[in-house]
Amino acid sequence: MDAPARRVLQVGPLKPSLAETLRTSHQAYVLPDDGAERQAFLAEHGAEIVAAVTSGRTGVGAALMAELPNLGAVVNFGVGYDTTDVDAAAARGVAVSNTPDVLSDCVADTAVGLLIDTMRQFSASDRYLRAGRWAVDGNYPLTHKVSGSRVGIIGLGRIGTAIATRLRAFDCRISYHNRNEIADSPYTYVGSPAELARQVDVLVIAAAGGNGTRHLVDREVLDALGADGYLINIARGSVVDQDALVEALTQGRLAGAGLDVFADEPNVPEALTALDNVVLLPHVGSGTVETRAAMEALTLANLDRFLDSGELVTPVPMPAATG
Repeated sequence: MDAPARRVLQVGPLKPSLAETLRTSHQAYVLPDDGAERQAFLAEHGAEIVAAVTSGRTGVGAALMAELPNLGAVVNFGVGYDTTDVDAAAARGVAVSNTPDVLSDCVADTAVGLLIDTMRQFSASDRYLRAGRWAVDGNYPLTHKVSGSRVGIIGLGRIGTAIATRLRAFDCRISYHNRNEIADSPYTYVGSPAELARQVDVLVIAAAGGNGTRHLVDREVLDALGADGYLINIARGSVVDQDALVEALTQGRLAGAGLDVFADEPNVPEALTALDNVVLLPHVGSGTVETRAAMEALTLANLDRFLDSGELVTPVPMPAATG
């Protein structure tokens, strides 16, 4: 009797060159979007799938895992994997990988760029000039100095540390909040997000997404940051209570915000797009040719390692399986 086929499944859109490699080198299936077509596909091919390749914007949920009885790994293109149900994966013995480190520099660069643009309002002043207002209304209003500012970072992991390293060159005074204090860190640890926000001029979010950090930055934290404070988010939209953020910005209870991520991408509240004190980016933190190529290479390395040996190059920490 022939051994069952071992196939790879692409879940959601991926970088075109990555999708092409999956198609040509692995004869990967692509999960249909249409509900009826998807169910027919899973009924016919679900048992063949041993690895799913996806991204942080799509992920693999518990319901899909249940349709893939021989799934052994979810290979994620991106550092964020909160859209994949890691609890369900752990319960089923499914390993999960991501692409850490290779995107830290570009995401940190994005955070610093957003911070500077938000405080100095370069994008807004560019619009001011282009609209012909300089000649009519005079000089652009004064903004706020970046160098020497007090910056708080929520999540001092790889990306948070890379952000802090860059900001030290601006003589910024850096403090941070993590689940746990980091031994020998040169930065000041603060025990809660609200207390951190109370002590800084700018709050930068670099925490991982997922249920554990959902709305970690809530109304209390935003109020603690206050009318003179700025919020920068290059992590996940879910970490911030977006409704509370919109309220704080539109009511003048926050000085400004720089956002690369949102709660319901690609949908962005119109209230945010109407504000000149908010800088909005379409989730481009890791969006450079060099970084995306490195992410693609690491994604394929994880997939190839799993298919060869059942192991992953960069597995993510998994919760203990229960039951």
